[in-house]
Amino acid sequence: MSARENNAPQAPGVPGTGEPTIEEPTAPRQPLPPKPDQGAPERVTPTGAPTDAPMSAMAQQGEYLTTAHGARLTNSDQSLKAGARGPVLLQDHHFREKISHFDHERIPERVVHARGAGAHGTFRGYGSATKLSRAGLFAKDKETPVFVRFSTVLGSRGSGDLARDTRGFATKFYTDEGTWDLVGNNIPVFFIQDAIKFPDVIHAGKPHPDREIPQAQSAHDTFWDFVSLHTEAQHHTIWNMSDRGIPRSFRTMEGFGVHTFRLVAADGSTVLVKFHWKPRLGVHSVAWEEAQLINGADPDFHRRDLADAIEAGAFPQWELGVQVFEDNEEQSFQGIDLLDPTKIVPEELVPVQPVGLMTLDRNPSNYFAETEQVAFNPNNLVPGIDVTNDPLLQGRLFSYLDTQITRLGGPNWNQLPINRPHAAVNDMLRDGYHQSAVHSGVAPYRPNSLDGGNPFETPESEHAFVDYPAPVAESVKERARPQSFDDHFSQVRMFWLSLSEVEREHTAQAYAFELGKCWDETIRTRQLRHLFAIDPALGHAVAQGLGLPDQEPTVPPAQDVQPSPALSQVGSTWPVDGRQVGILVGPDTDTEQLTTLVSRINAADMVPLVIAPQGGEVAPGVVAHRTLLTARSIEFDAVVVATAGAPAHQVAAGMDAKAGAPSPGDVDPRVSLLVNEMWRHAKAIVAVGPGATALQTLQIAQTPGVVAADSAEDALSTVTELLGSHRVWERFPTTGMLA
Repeated sequence: MSARENNAPQAPGVPGTGEPTIEEPTAPRQPLPPKPDQGAPERVTPTGAPTDAPMSAMAQQGEYLTTAHGARLTNSDQSLKAGARGPVLLQDHHFREKISHFDHERIPERVVHARGAGAHGTFRGYGSATKLSRAGLFAKDKETPVFVRFSTVLGSRGSGDLARDTRGFATKFYTDEGTWDLVGNNIPVFFIQDAIKFPDVIHAGKPHPDREIPQAQSAHDTFWDFVSLHTEAQHHTIWNMSDRGIPRSFRTMEGFGVHTFRLVAADGSTVLVKFHWKPRLGVHSVAWEEAQLINGADPDFHRRDLADAIEAGAFPQWELGVQVFEDNEEQSFQGIDLLDPTKIVPEELVPVQPVGLMTLDRNPSNYFAETEQVAFNPNNLVPGIDVTNDPLLQGRLFSYLDTQITRLGGPNWNQLPINRPHAAVNDMLRDGYHQSAVHSGVAPYRPNSLDGGNPFETPESEHAFVDYPAPVAESVKERARPQSFDDHFSQVRMFWLSLSEVEREHTAQAYAFELGKCWDETIRTRQLRHLFAIDPALGHAVAQGLGLPDQEPTVPPAQDVQPSPALSQVGSTWPVDGRQVGILVGPDTDTEQLTTLVSRINAADMVPLVIAPQGGEVAPGVVAHRTLLTARSIEFDAVVVATAGAPAHQVAAGMDAKAGAPSPGDVDPRVSLLVNEMWRHAKAIVAVGPGATALQTLQIAQTPGVVAADSAEDALSTVTELLGSHRVWERFPTTGMLA
């Protein structure tokens, strides 16, 4: 009996709403509904008018196969031929339509952020920002639909999720005053200060143009050649080399607007702000070896995690917050130029003020129609939110609009269902590829009298967007940057000093790994000089890893730099919603204890995943979600070992290479591999019943974060406590080199 049949807790990932049959179904029926966790774009017209159409109205219709023009078909398995063995006839309109459409199913992928995942949700305002901005979405308890797309930057659409890379964090707010796109990253700074350098940094980070390798990574010569010569990139680079570059989940990432924006209040007063997304689950990462295993064993790890969490009801949440600054003539704060996208303002100096809560609660029902075709644009602003003169932001205002025209086939990309505004649209824009609005009238121009003067310009009192009349200093046209942009190292040192010793060791390891992949020693040496400018201990640790001598720093390390504790990911405790707990079972597992454990983990808003030697039912109402063949440690945040792990009799190395590895005592090599990987990656390991024997045999019992529990309830309590800190980093004493 399956988990679906007996209503037992089941692992996320159900492929559909139907119960498949062994034989091909033959009785005609209407299309199945989407899964309960799935949503779709709101049913609005291309011009923003709401409709009463159900979600199913946007999907395929009817019980019978048809052509694209609605003619029913009797056969879609054979081409129309001159006899059963004759040539295919040119008149086969169905073949031509089917193949021609298939040949054009792909669109150009994004140049950057090609690899992504998305979800629908809602933003609820707290009301705390109403004094700062007249934007309606910030009103108390105002709910605004959103769509969020997370992404990696460098890799192609088919690359792995756990590349060491920056992650995109783009949010589309469908407000009743127009669409607002907050297009940010999980890192608050960027590699460059001026958008004119954007092609350079991306060309450097992308695969080498001669061999088209390496894919989705920065561990190669061209990237390090660029960032070591273009020193304004050093701040973003150290964030990438830290654990922030390999997040555990999209659900455990911070998001940042990167730039400084201007908020305009109802009375016309203004402030400058930086936007922050704070995850309710905390900010967490994986270990580097773990990231590499993930990219091989489950390259869809982040996509799957987000979709599974929503399906399981563990809806991800983030608070949107702002750092608020005086809108002064210098547009700076305590010597930090707020227009420099390579700088942050420490939260200890300017705390983040929460202004609303975002909850993602619906998965897309169609990846291409929603996640692939969604188009973000920093130009999409609403009354009360405006831009500043940040030169990187100014360039993005052009680039994002320009790129959609090619990628989405013309100027009407905003009429695709996922991009349609939820506000009335009367823009006088007409025709073009893929025009789906059916405009009326004869006078799409202003002024006119033939259409009664419509559309009319909006009075400011009617929620019009008004460009803020920011003063422009008397100057000359020149290609130059302000002197306040010249410091490229003091904030890099601040970030380094803000990390815990564990995080510093991970960061030094990342530099040594990435530079060790560079062929050219000159490039390694050049970057080492910058690392000595950041901190001599960092430079020395990386030089040792590369087998190179210590270097003279590019500039002397900055003095009197104060750490920002908010930048460290280590030291707090967090909710465990949606965490995945593996349960290793075998013939010796107490089935009553197992049933209790599965039920209690599920009730604690975590996901229990039972791992058995083979598939099928392992206890009354409990089926194996994974087998020792299909499971790998990277799936689990913690593991409960409920078996001594004796080797399964039916498996030989020829059926599973993992089973042929040496293993201590009488423990299945695959159990040994899974548990030892989790131990190396500082994950929680709890034994219950005969599992204590396995941990003794594997010689990891009584090490930090490895606990033998007396009961299923004790096991759950221990797992929950350990997972609150994410990882058991104290399992591995630090070297003291980077203290």
